[in-house]
Amino acid sequence: MINGKTVIIGATPNTTRYAWMAASMLREYGYDFVPVGIKAGEVLGQPILDLRKQPSIADVDTITLYIGPRHQPEWYDYLIGLKPRRVIFNPGTENAEYESLLEASGIEAVEACTLVMLRTGQY
Repeated sequence: MINGKTVIIGATPNTTRYAWMAASMLREYGYDFVPVGIKAGEVLGQPILDLRKQPSIADVDTITLYIGPRHQPEWYDYLIGLKPRRVIFNPGTENAEYESLLEASGIEAVEACTLVMLRTGQY
């Protein structure tokens, strides 16, 4: 596995959702991931941690967002507190306000698709 974890915010057991597809592709490419969301269940055998409990997660490299901008503000501080190197804003999650806060905290904000980044070797 590659150093550091990818935290999937908005994880779901629904295999037709992009957050689930991202987990599958992260595993395929050798990345360790932690599914976090408000839906109970599991993703590829890993339990989905309850976002509302703001679980402590060590060694976070990347956070990939699958929740829309309307639902992001209540999690701003929690996600910054995980001290990721970067946060990926997947299509539909872009949020200029949060991107500015992240950059001010020394965290890279990337507007991109996790699936495309993995497939093209840019992850």
